[in-house]
Amino acid sequence: MHVGVHVSIATSLDMAVDNATERKCTAFQIFTRNPRSWNVKETPKEIVKKFKEKLATSDIERFSTVVHMPYLPNLSSPDKSMYEKSVNTLIIEVERAKTLGIPYVVAHLGSHMGTGDKSGIKRLVNAFTKAGQKKNSVTILLENTAGQKNSVGSDFEQLADIFSQLKPAKKFGVCLDTCHAFAAGYDFRTEKYVKSSLKKFGDSIGFEHLKILHLNDSKGGIGCNTDRHEHIGLGQIGEKGMKEVIKFSIKKKIPMILETPIDDRRDDIGNLKKVKELAR
Repeated sequence: MHVGVHVSIATSLDMAVDNATERKCTAFQIFTRNPRSWNVKETPKEIVKKFKEKLATSDIERFSTVVHMPYLPNLSSPDKSMYEKSVNTLIIEVERAKTLGIPYVVAHLGSHMGTGDKSGIKRLVNAFTKAGQKKNSVTILLENTAGQKNSVGSDFEQLADIFSQLKPAKKFGVCLDTCHAFAAGYDFRTEKYVKSSLKKFGDSIGFEHLKILHLNDSKGGIGCNTDRHEHIGLGQIGEKGMKEVIKFSIKKKIPMILETPIDDRRDDIGNLKKVKELAR
């Protein structure tokens, strides 16, 4: 089982590996820089070297490490300045992942800002196509959305349509977020519902394209269209549903990344412990 959390790079980027191993992760996700800023500095070569050395000597396999795009970009934006900055950020993050030896970059699909799905998707496909033309082995993963107003990619069939337009196909994959899917109306509360929802995903997109699973419970109810993550088993999906998703992930050998809260009820270690408990 490859499972982990989004870990901090606060003190130094190479410390992400330390933070992951301390939590006994066998997978992890990072931001490569401040996710709430457009500014980015080149990572010093000695830090890159340390990161690679630590990862190579850890029990974490490279294919279960992930870079997540910063929060600010909107790859579906009709605003020219915002759009250009967003595309540039995606390209930069792909290059930074390549430098670190991380195989995946997870990207949010953004908002069309009221201009309609067709226009937003056209801009989105153009953005991904530009980034996909870069010569490296990094795979860009499209993350399904929770169905917020003006967002694209919450419906599996629409996500499949977006995915099918991307070339070259080998440069792209999908990251499925359970909280987002549940909030978009896909039920994950029981074994029967999990199998049905995952079948819809498989029929629309294909499990061969599913590279990373964001394992998150949901504060909001099914179809709420709000992106609010909850501790594993303590949300509206619950333990039964989470257990079935975990079993599916293990069977398909898909790394799981938790993006769960840290509060008085649980921390990262507590949520990882719950996942391992449900996996038994």
